[in-house]
Amino acid sequence: MRKRERENPCGVCGHYHKYEEGEVCSICGHRVPVGSEKSSIQVSAFPSVILPEFLYLGSYDNASRSELLKTQGISRILNTVPSCQNLYKNSFTYHCLPDDKTFQFDEANQFLEQCEKDKERVLVHCMSGKSRSPAVVIGYLMKSRGWRLAQSYQWVKERRTSVELSEGAYQQLQEYEQKLFGSVGNSMLSAGFPPVAGPSSISFGFPKTNEIPQLPAFGCTTTPSIFARAPSNIAPSDFTFGAGQNATGNPFNTNPSNPNATDIQMD
Repeated sequence: MRKRERENPCGVCGHYHKYEEGEVCSICGHRVPVGSEKSSIQVSAFPSVILPEFLYLGSYDNASRSELLKTQGISRILNTVPSCQNLYKNSFTYHCLPDDKTFQFDEANQFLEQCEKDKERVLVHCMSGKSRSPAVVIGYLMKSRGWRLAQSYQWVKERRTSVELSEGAYQQLQEYEQKLFGSVGNSMLSAGFPPVAGPSSISFGFPKTNEIPQLPAFGCTTTPSIFARAPSNIAPSDFTFGAGQNATGNPFNTNPSNPNATDIQMD
């Protein structure tokens, strides 16, 4: 294998073949159509860069490509799903989180903080790189950078668009935000990000279950409340339903010549 091939793996399948010349990969069968622009190649075999020269996010497939990880200078791996085998213990320093439904944010942060202190590049991965490992990375950004949940999530989502947090992961991140900051952020708009069109434009990936339109609240400026009106001077005995009160004070009197007469028809 030529030196150039060893240093320039295919950006789509991650294997080494003459993809620029349209050669079929002998390992997975991938082939780039002849004449296609190099810039159009999707770099899907590489993990997503969350913090340059330090923090990377990916899937088990990314973690299994040791040569690609080495080309990016990654030397440590945080495995958030122990069922994913640590394939290269002689080449990378691994740390595994417990395989349960509770995220061990403090344990993960301790490992990642040490990696950053040692100036070592680290990959955080789960099976698909969509929920569990992104949640761990978001938790680290909240702890190390002092960012709220909304800002940390959007930072990760912009750098790895396939992120889809499960509802359980999002709820635990909210609890972690409460622990770190003493409150849960009530707005998806965060400092450093442009305003969005509306609340529905940002989603954490899991389906929304309560699509209930927001009705104007009583007393708001757009819809005055009946309870916010100035008090009336009408006495309870003068209050009538459904008909305007005439000069005689009898709402049902239709005969002005006889103020005491009423003209009521009952069906």
